[in-house]
Amino acid sequence: MSEIRVLLADDQALVRAGFRALLDAQAGITVVGEAKDGAEAARLADALTPDVVLMDIRMPGVDGLEATKRITANARLSATRVVILTTFDLDEYVFEAIRVGASGFLVKDTEPADLVQAVRVVARGDALLSPGVTRRLIAEFAGHLRKPAPAVELDVLTDREREVVALVGAGLSNQEIADRLVVSPATAKTHVSRAMAKVNARDRAQLVVLAYETGLVRPRST
Repeated sequence: MSEIRVLLADDQALVRAGFRALLDAQAGITVVGEAKDGAEAARLADALTPDVVLMDIRMPGVDGLEATKRITANARLSATRVVILTTFDLDEYVFEAIRVGASGFLVKDTEPADLVQAVRVVARGDALLSPGVTRRLIAEFAGHLRKPAPAVELDVLTDREREVVALVGAGLSNQEIADRLVVSPATAKTHVSRAMAKVNARDRAQLVVLAYETGLVRPRST
Protein backbone atom coordinates (compact mmCIF):
# COMPACT_ATOMS: atom_id res chain seq x y z
CA MET A 1 0.00 0.00 0.00
CA SER A 2 1.00 3.66 -0.18
CA GLU A 3 2.72 5.43 2.67
CA ILE A 4 0.87 5.23 5.99
CA ARG A 5 0.15 8.70 7.39
CA VAL A 6 -0.09 8.88 11.18
CA LEU A 7 -1.41 11.56 13.53
CA LEU A 8 -0.21 11.49 17.16
CA ALA A 9 -2.44 12.74 20.01
CA ASP A 10 -0.97 12.85 23.52
CA ASP A 11 -0.73 15.64 26.08
CA GLN A 12 2.88 14.72 26.89
CA ALA A 13 5.38 16.21 24.42
CA LEU A 14 8.02 13.63 25.35
CA VAL A 15 5.67 10.76 24.52
CA ARG A 16 4.82 12.30 21.16
CA ALA A 17 8.49 12.84 20.40
CA GLY A 18 9.26 9.21 21.18
CA PHE A 19 6.47 7.91 18.99
CA ARG A 20 7.45 10.25 16.16
CA ALA A 21 11.09 9.15 16.27
CA LEU A 22 10.07 5.49 16.23
CA LEU A 23 7.50 5.73 13.46
CA ASP A 24 9.35 8.14 11.17
CA ALA A 25 12.27 5.68 11.19
CA GLN A 26 10.06 2.99 9.64
CA ALA A 27 9.79 2.43 5.92
CA GLY A 28 6.40 3.44 4.59
CA ILE A 29 5.23 5.32 7.71
CA THR A 30 5.20 9.10 8.18
CA VAL A 31 3.95 11.15 11.12
CA VAL A 32 1.98 14.01 9.58
CA GLY A 33 0.95 15.84 12.73
CA GLU A 34 0.87 16.03 16.53
CA ALA A 35 -1.94 17.08 18.85
CA LYS A 36 -1.70 17.87 22.55
CA ASP A 37 -5.40 17.34 23.30
CA GLY A 38 -8.53 15.83 21.84
CA ALA A 39 -9.90 19.02 20.33
CA GLU A 40 -6.69 19.57 18.39
CA ALA A 41 -6.64 15.90 17.38
CA ALA A 42 -10.12 16.14 15.86
CA ARG A 43 -9.23 19.39 14.04
CA LEU A 44 -5.96 18.02 12.67
CA ALA A 45 -7.59 14.76 11.62
CA ASP A 46 -10.14 16.70 9.61
CA ALA A 47 -7.41 18.82 8.02
CA LEU A 48 -4.85 16.08 7.37
CA THR A 49 -7.05 12.98 6.82
CA PRO A 50 -4.45 10.59 8.28
CA ASP A 51 -4.68 6.83 7.85
CA VAL A 52 -4.13 6.17 11.55
CA VAL A 53 -4.56 8.26 14.71
CA LEU A 54 -2.69 7.13 17.82
CA MET A 55 -4.94 8.60 20.51
CA ASP A 56 -4.17 8.92 24.20
CA ILE A 57 -7.43 8.19 26.01
CA ARG A 58 -6.85 10.48 29.01
CA MET A 59 -6.03 14.07 28.13
CA PRO A 60 -7.08 17.36 29.77
CA GLY A 61 -9.96 19.27 28.24
CA VAL A 62 -11.35 17.22 25.35
CA ASP A 63 -10.22 13.66 26.09
CA GLY A 64 -9.44 10.84 23.69
CA LEU A 65 -12.93 9.36 23.93
CA GLU A 66 -14.65 12.55 22.79
CA ALA A 67 -12.02 13.06 20.08
CA THR A 68 -12.59 9.51 18.84
CA LYS A 69 -16.35 10.19 18.66
CA ARG A 70 -15.73 13.33 16.61
CA ILE A 71 -13.37 11.58 14.22
CA THR A 72 -15.51 8.47 13.68
CA ALA A 73 -18.61 10.64 13.15
CA ASN A 74 -16.84 12.70 10.47
CA ALA A 75 -17.86 11.39 7.04
CA ARG A 76 -14.63 12.73 5.54
CA LEU A 77 -12.67 10.44 7.86
CA SER A 78 -14.40 7.16 7.09
CA ALA A 79 -11.04 5.62 6.14
CA THR A 80 -9.19 6.97 9.20
CA ARG A 81 -8.54 4.41 11.92
CA VAL A 82 -8.13 5.32 15.59
CA VAL A 83 -5.93 3.31 17.95
CA ILE A 84 -6.40 4.14 21.62
CA LEU A 85 -3.37 4.42 23.89
CA THR A 86 -3.89 3.70 27.57
CA THR A 87 -1.80 3.00 30.64
CA PHE A 88 -3.80 -0.06 31.66
CA ASP A 89 -5.87 -2.52 29.64
CA LEU A 90 -9.09 -2.77 31.68
CA ASP A 91 -10.20 0.81 31.11
CA GLU A 92 -13.91 1.59 30.70
CA TYR A 93 -13.07 4.58 28.49
CA VAL A 94 -11.24 2.25 26.10
CA PHE A 95 -14.32 0.04 25.83
CA GLU A 96 -16.50 3.04 25.05
CA ALA A 97 -13.99 4.26 22.45
CA ILE A 98 -14.09 0.89 20.72
CA ARG A 99 -17.89 0.94 20.85
CA VAL A 100 -18.00 4.30 19.05
CA GLY A 101 -15.54 3.28 16.36
CA ALA A 102 -11.93 2.96 17.50
CA SER A 103 -10.14 0.08 15.82
CA GLY A 104 -8.47 -1.20 18.96
CA PHE A 105 -6.08 -0.18 21.69
CA LEU A 106 -2.54 -0.52 22.96
CA VAL A 107 -1.12 -0.16 26.43
CA LYS A 108 1.61 2.47 26.51
CA ASP A 109 4.33 0.03 27.54
CA THR A 110 3.86 -1.93 24.31
CA GLU A 111 7.13 -3.01 22.71
CA PRO A 112 8.21 -0.64 19.88
CA ALA A 113 8.02 -3.39 17.25
CA ASP A 114 4.45 -4.19 18.34
CA LEU A 115 3.46 -0.52 18.04
CA VAL A 116 4.81 -0.37 14.51
CA GLN A 117 3.00 -3.60 13.62
CA ALA A 118 -0.21 -2.23 15.11
CA VAL A 119 -0.05 0.83 12.88
CA ARG A 120 0.39 -1.38 9.83
CA VAL A 121 -2.44 -3.71 10.88
CA VAL A 122 -5.06 -0.99 11.32
CA ALA A 123 -3.88 0.91 8.24
CA ARG A 124 -4.76 -2.06 6.07
CA GLY A 125 -8.27 -2.11 7.53
CA ASP A 126 -7.99 -4.79 10.19
CA ALA A 127 -8.99 -4.30 13.82
CA LEU A 128 -6.37 -4.46 16.51
CA LEU A 129 -7.85 -7.23 18.63
CA SER A 130 -5.14 -8.74 20.77
CA PRO A 131 -6.10 -12.24 21.93
CA GLY A 132 -7.79 -12.22 25.28
CA VAL A 133 -7.24 -8.62 26.33
CA THR A 134 -9.86 -6.95 24.14
CA ARG A 135 -12.35 -9.75 24.79
CA ARG A 136 -11.75 -9.42 28.52
CA LEU A 137 -12.23 -5.66 28.33
CA ILE A 138 -15.49 -6.00 26.44
CA ALA A 139 -16.74 -8.80 28.68
CA GLU A 140 -16.02 -6.59 31.69
CA PHE A 141 -17.95 -3.56 30.51
CA ALA A 142 -20.43 -4.65 27.81
CA GLY A 143 -23.20 -5.35 30.27
CA HIS A 144 -22.81 -2.10 32.17
CA LEU A 145 -22.34 0.82 29.82
CA ARG A 146 -25.59 0.77 27.89
CA LYS A 147 -28.81 -1.14 27.46
CA PRO A 148 -28.73 -4.19 25.19
CA ALA A 149 -28.80 -3.28 21.52
CA PRO A 150 -32.21 -3.68 19.87
CA ALA A 151 -32.73 -6.98 18.06
CA VAL A 152 -33.31 -5.09 14.82
CA GLU A 153 -29.52 -4.76 14.52
CA LEU A 154 -29.38 -8.53 14.06
CA ASP A 155 -32.51 -8.83 11.93
CA VAL A 156 -30.57 -7.57 8.91
CA LEU A 157 -28.18 -10.54 9.13
CA THR A 158 -28.64 -14.01 7.69
CA ASP A 159 -28.37 -16.97 10.05
CA ARG A 160 -24.87 -17.67 8.76
CA GLU A 161 -23.84 -14.04 9.23
CA ARG A 162 -25.11 -14.13 12.83
CA GLU A 163 -23.06 -17.25 13.38
CA VAL A 164 -20.01 -15.51 11.95
CA VAL A 165 -20.51 -12.41 14.10
CA ALA A 166 -20.73 -14.66 17.18
CA LEU A 167 -17.44 -16.29 16.21
CA VAL A 168 -15.82 -12.89 15.66
CA GLY A 169 -17.08 -11.91 19.09
CA ALA A 170 -15.52 -15.04 20.54
CA GLY A 171 -12.18 -13.86 19.19
CA LEU A 172 -11.75 -16.13 16.20
CA SER A 173 -9.71 -15.05 13.18
CA ASN A 174 -10.99 -15.49 9.62
CA GLN A 175 -8.90 -18.64 9.31
CA GLU A 176 -10.34 -20.04 12.56
CA ILE A 177 -13.87 -19.16 11.44
CA ALA A 178 -13.23 -20.91 8.15
CA ASP A 179 -12.00 -24.01 9.98
CA ARG A 180 -15.00 -23.99 12.31
CA LEU A 181 -17.55 -23.59 9.51
CA VAL A 182 -15.65 -25.78 7.01
CA VAL A 183 -15.47 -23.02 4.39
CA SER A 184 -12.58 -21.25 2.71
CA PRO A 185 -10.88 -18.29 4.44
CA ALA A 186 -12.06 -16.10 1.55
CA THR A 187 -15.67 -17.13 2.21
CA ALA A 188 -15.27 -16.43 5.92
CA LYS A 189 -13.84 -13.00 5.13
CA THR A 190 -16.77 -12.29 2.81
CA HIS A 191 -19.28 -13.17 5.54
CA VAL A 192 -17.47 -10.89 7.99
CA SER A 193 -17.36 -8.03 5.48
CA ARG A 194 -21.05 -8.37 4.62
CA ALA A 195 -22.02 -8.44 8.29
CA MET A 196 -19.95 -5.31 8.93
CA ALA A 197 -21.65 -3.51 6.04
CA LYS A 198 -25.15 -4.50 7.14
CA VAL A 199 -24.75 -3.30 10.74
CA ASN A 200 -22.66 -0.26 9.77
CA ALA A 201 -19.62 -1.42 11.73
CA ARG A 202 -16.43 0.45 10.90
CA ASP A 203 -14.35 -2.65 11.49
CA ARG A 204 -14.05 -5.97 13.28
CA ALA A 205 -13.78 -4.35 16.71
CA GLN A 206 -17.32 -3.03 16.48
CA LEU A 207 -18.56 -6.47 15.48
CA VAL A 208 -17.09 -7.83 18.72
CA VAL A 209 -18.94 -5.17 20.72
CA LEU A 210 -22.18 -5.89 18.84
CA ALA A 211 -21.84 -9.61 19.55
CA TYR A 212 -21.68 -8.92 23.28
CA GLU A 213 -24.31 -6.19 23.40
CA THR A 214 -26.90 -8.28 21.54
CA GLY A 215 -26.20 -11.43 23.54
CA LEU A 216 -24.73 -13.44 20.66
CA VAL A 217 -21.72 -13.88 22.93
CA ARG A 218 -21.99 -13.98 26.71
CA PRO A 219 -19.22 -12.67 28.95
CA ARG A 220 -17.37 -15.55 30.55
CA SER A 221 -17.20 -15.72 34.30
CA THR A 222 -13.63 -15.62 35.59
